[in-house]
Amino acid sequence: MSQLLASGVLNTVWSVILAIVILLAMITVHEFGHFVAGRALGFKVNEFAIGFGPKLLKVRGKKRGTLFTLRAIPLGGFCAFAGEDEEGEEDDPAAFNNRAPWRRIIVLIAGAFMNYLTALVIVIICVGCFGLAAYRVNSVEENAAYPAEYSLQAGDIITEVDGVRIYLGTDLISALQGRSAGDEVQIAVICGDGQSATRTVRLRADCDFENFSETSKVWRALGAGTYGGEDGNLYWDLSAEQCRYGFFGTIGRSFGYTSRMAGTIFRVLGELLTGRLSLDSMGGPITTIKVTSEAAAQGMQSFLTIAAYIGVNLAVFNLLPIPALDGSKVVFCLIEWIFRKPVPRKVEAAIHAVGLVLILAFAVLVDVLQFIKC
Repeated sequence: MSQLLASGVLNTVWSVILAIVILLAMITVHEFGHFVAGRALGFKVNEFAIGFGPKLLKVRGKKRGTLFTLRAIPLGGFCAFAGEDEEGEEDDPAAFNNRAPWRRIIVLIAGAFMNYLTALVIVIICVGCFGLAAYRVNSVEENAAYPAEYSLQAGDIITEVDGVRIYLGTDLISALQGRSAGDEVQIAVICGDGQSATRTVRLRADCDFENFSETSKVWRALGAGTYGGEDGNLYWDLSAEQCRYGFFGTIGRSFGYTSRMAGTIFRVLGELLTGRLSLDSMGGPITTIKVTSEAAAQGMQSFLTIAAYIGVNLAVFNLLPIPALDGSKVVFCLIEWIFRKPVPRKVEAAIHAVGLVLILAFAVLVDVLQFIKC
């Protein structure tokens, strides 16, 4: 009994370590994007750091004098450009604020680009090695009003709805949103015998989704499941099926998968702003580590998938025009480029400082809400 307990604890600790490593790796990739673009465009980099807090290891580059550091707290990192947040270094043409606005914009978006590129590579590896998960309908509700010719069939793997490829559950919600009971949709499937087919499916319920978490309404509309039990409710009867593709199919679907990830993140943020989705559905760093560690414990495919999602999430989030994020800095560069005059550096620095405090407070808040929810 004690050996089993010790083994479980070790597995949990190892999963948490893997989660921290992948989070740190994605942040490092982000900062490396800034670093590479900055070096290529002639910016002076004072320090490239992995982690925060006290320095554990430091090496200074001989050619350009950049300080490379490894720090104690493995939850972040930074690429410190000379003259980025202050008025100083006016005489140094390589200082951040002395470079042309278009060059700064490239450097600022390079971090998000590297995150997305890394996520895409991970997805390509994942799809190539394991296949792409799709929804397999194991059973269909029997209903005289919906004969077989207007229903899905047991064993169907859903690939498209009205010509739109399905990668995520949110894709089904997007494809069916606004449809009514009795409407007919064309659903491309891979049948139980491996052959492709197109079903004309008559919807069995209205598709009035309030947000992207209501996937259960999708299955009710499609009749995917069986009635049972004393309550007479419809029980969803689905499973994940790994679909494999050739080389070009893998590349194409990987691009589609990562772009849908990004689109879903934007839509979820929109639902948060409009109040259609509650804050307790979000998570901060602690929740991210928890979810990632759980995925790591489920196997390599789940781990790679969540790693790709973190990469896309970082790319999207950092490009938002929120003070302290790269997207906001891009906005200030655009203002300077258009009006030929920058916003006073001290004012910009103060705005970013306030934004950073608010972001940290938000991260703590959503983690606390997750804790209360549990």
